[in-house]
Amino acid sequence: MSGHSKWHSIKHKKSLIDARRGKLFTKLIREIMVAARVGGSGDPSMNPRLRKAIADAKAQNMPSETIERAIKRGTGEIEGEHYEEITYEGFGIGGVAMLIETMTDNRNRTVAELRHLLSKHGGSLGEAGSVSWMFEKKGLIVVEKSAKSEDELLELVIEAGADDMKTEEDVYEIYTSPENFDAVEEAIRRAGITPRMAEISMIPKTYVRLEGEDAKKMIKLYEVIEDHDDVQKVYANFDIDESELD
Repeated sequence: MSGHSKWHSIKHKKSLIDARRGKLFTKLIREIMVAARVGGSGDPSMNPRLRKAIADAKAQNMPSETIERAIKRGTGEIEGEHYEEITYEGFGIGGVAMLIETMTDNRNRTVAELRHLLSKHGGSLGEAGSVSWMFEKKGLIVVEKSAKSEDELLELVIEAGADDMKTEEDVYEIYTSPENFDAVEEAIRRAGITPRMAEISMIPKTYVRLEGEDAKKMIKLYEVIEDHDDVQKVYANFDIDESELD
């Protein structure tokens, strides 16, 4: 289990996010609002980020009226909170690098609470630039192995513009440039395949191997940070064997 991608795959498999549906909806609504505002349009056909945010919300069965209201708040058609995007950098157990993407209407509150949570669970908040260089922005699409043979899927995604495809235990991980992400995802869906996960992600360049108590503490820290109301995504370069979850 290496950092962001495999940890999310395991979480989905174990349905750990089901109990946090309310918080998930809040995060999705904020993403729709910000995507509509910074993307310059409330029309998803003209705004790729908004299109992706709406697709993610629909995948979680968010009602259409809730989505429309969030878009209108983002574009200013109806009054709503103003959220700014801030990425914090920090360190977890054993020197694990962490990128924490937030959307907040009060940056002072958010940074104070994140600093407290990191410190409480054995981590620390870092300076800007302290760990971001350890990650690379890429499109990441995770597909079940049962969906298609490796050769067929590889040919499909490379032709669509993917950079690489890796094989894990029960899934294929497809990597793209951010620019080619939409085209590759669309090609996969046109082939009748529904990805387990598809997003623009920050992929670690190197990993920190953790075992035993350090592994358990890191997973706890990751979950606590991810569960914070203002946190949208957490990326970390830990490498933990799946057996450590038992």
